[in-house]
Amino acid sequence: MLHYTKYLHKTSQEWVTFVHGAGGSSTIWYKQVRDFKKHFNVLLLDLRGHGNSKPNLKDAFSDRYTFDSITEDIVEVLDFENIGKSHLIGISLGTILIRNLAENYPHRVKSMVMGGAIMKLNFRSQVLMRLGIIFKSVVPYLWLYKFFAFIIMPHKNHRESRLLFVREAKKLYQKEFIRWFKLTSEINPLLRFFRSADIRIPTFYIMGGEDYLFLPTIRKIAKAHKESSLFVVENCGHVVNVEQPLIFNQKVIDYLYTAS
Repeated sequence: MLHYTKYLHKTSQEWVTFVHGAGGSSTIWYKQVRDFKKHFNVLLLDLRGHGNSKPNLKDAFSDRYTFDSITEDIVEVLDFENIGKSHLIGISLGTILIRNLAENYPHRVKSMVMGGAIMKLNFRSQVLMRLGIIFKSVVPYLWLYKFFAFIIMPHKNHRESRLLFVREAKKLYQKEFIRWFKLTSEINPLLRFFRSADIRIPTFYIMGGEDYLFLPTIRKIAKAHKESSLFVVENCGHVVNVEQPLIFNQKVIDYLYTAS
């Protein structure tokens, strides 16, 4: 089972589950824990191969890395903790896992908060993926990861987010990185479906105004999908919860109360 940490609230029955992105770990939510545990029961997950969720012997010999199988990892923890329904908060690639969980288990999801949401790979990001596929077995994965982190978070005020993700990525094994990279390179059909399907679960997109790779698509989705809303944090890049934690925490907690 995935490694996870939980914080129980004395009176609240509401659960909030945090899902990090590829190359990160649950530690990227360190600026959220204090505020959120004042209001809700909190569950922090390390996705397989990340943080303290080390690959087990079975995974070491298996290539069964699909969005569905990784989503099942999350559901396994919810089941183990008897959490019937939870608000889900994701960042970056974690938003895809949340959306996939909502598709497969809509009755388990109270609302979705999508930070730095990825719902379409534009031409530039698709070129990056192609380059990564070509060089993934030749170039040390950390070089690739640093390159991608700089492309996605290029500005001076994005530096803390870049360094945090690179530091966490150092804990991945090369083989583990390649598995996740292959997964993300096969993402387009899934994202196409998510863009077209209005799932009718309350969804709050919170995006950085400088998240130039992904924000334009989210603006369109938030308008097209009936139960979706968008808040843009100005002077902020992709990893909104790290760059602008005060705004992120306030806006998301306010939203969760309305969604409850």
